[in-house]
Amino acid sequence: MAYVTTKNQKEALSIGTKLIEKKLAACINIIPSMISRYEWEGKIETVRESILIVKSLAHKKKVLIKEIKQMHSYSVPCVMFFDVSGGNKDYVDWLGQGVSEHL
Repeated sequence: MAYVTTKNQKEALSIGTKLIEKKLAACINIIPSMISRYEWEGKIETVRESILIVKSLAHKKKVLIKEIKQMHSYSVPCVMFFDVSGGNKDYVDWLGQGVSEHL
């Protein structure tokens, strides 16, 4: 599962939809609004962002990073992965069917 921050809900939906179309993700979730605070270029920034959660397979990490970086508006986008184990077997099987083994 990938955790990606985006500038807004529109960008999260655009990136997520393209990942599904390319069979790199079976499902996405978007949390439309959060507040982020971080240091960037020597200044403390506070901004509203959206969270994009991407459900994919572990061996897709490198290609997901590459694709997200190409589509993202940030020069250094946050793309972090959480390893998931267990869960509803039927859902996990469906997830595997939605992600292409190619690429």
